[in-house]
Amino acid sequence: MSKELENQKLNYVTQGDYCLPCIRTKEQNELHIGVWANRHRQYLKQHHRIRYYNLLTSEKLYPYLADIEEQAEAMFSQLVKSLAEKENVTEKLKVDNPMLWVQKMNNIRNRAMEIVDSEVIFV
Repeated sequence: MSKELENQKLNYVTQGDYCLPCIRTKEQNELHIGVWANRHRQYLKQHHRIRYYNLLTSEKLYPYLADIEEQAEAMFSQLVKSLAEKENVTEKLKVDNPMLWVQKMNNIRNRAMEIVDSEVIFV
């Protein structure tokens, strides 16, 4: 290993003919990254590569994704609840006609997913 590599404050590992730096990242809390955050991560990776890699290299990607997950989940829950109330999809309907309740709830959930996708995930 050359002298100038030894004078630096980094540790290096020699593998073959190469000296590779031993790089460690800061300790980070374990964050919940769910479906919404993974979809947004994939969107960033495919359509906004510079932003994605800037967040990744600055170690801000996972806190950012955890925030997106929280926002999307809250919005989705609130939308499903309000749409179900608006369309009178209640527990009584669930007991009286379970198949109709499932159809309506699936429709509501799909619409709520589309709204969350357009306002939080794919922006």
